Amino acid sequence: MRPLALLRRAERFFIVTVFLTMVALFALNVVGREIGGSVASGLTWIEEAVRLLNIFLVFGALGLALERGRHVGIDTLRRRLPDGMQRVAERIIDAAGCAATLYLAWLALELSRFVLMTGQRSPTLDIPMGWIYTAPVAGFCLLSLRYALSFFGVIDRFSAAPGASGASGEGGAA
Repeated sequence: MRPLALLRRAERFFIVTVFLTMVALFALNVVGREIGGSVASGLTWIEEAVRLLNIFLVFGALGLALERGRHVGIDTLRRRLPDGMQRVAERIIDAAGCAATLYLAWLALELSRFVLMTGQRSPTLDIPMGWIYTAPVAGFCLLSLRYALSFFGVIDRFSAAPGASGASGEGGAA
């Protein structure tokens, strides 16, 4: 299996696992509230856990969403350019996106280190809050990777965008 296909599979597995975990926890929380009493008070941690899992879900899906053309973008001008200029504009967009997301990953890493050094812990789960900030680090790194792959022509994320002609649905080459 090629590395990019393996990465896609791992991302999908992660996203589905996190989502199903969130669903199961919410269902458990609903049942616990119906039962009430000590059962309900013993499940107070679920709301915080689901909120934190949602952060990992969103940032974990960034790379796949970009590759499939599912990020919000204004491409009216780009699509009206001649083919050659369109490719230049796409390269500029990819280079700027790669640089910006690498910078954001670095900022998130610094923030994670800072919060870990403060010793701050989550209220009900009692886990170090700095670990929560690893979600943006990973998400922005995956996003930067997709911008770089698009820049070098490994994937064709622009044709995968909704409304683009010849959309493959899989985001280009594996």
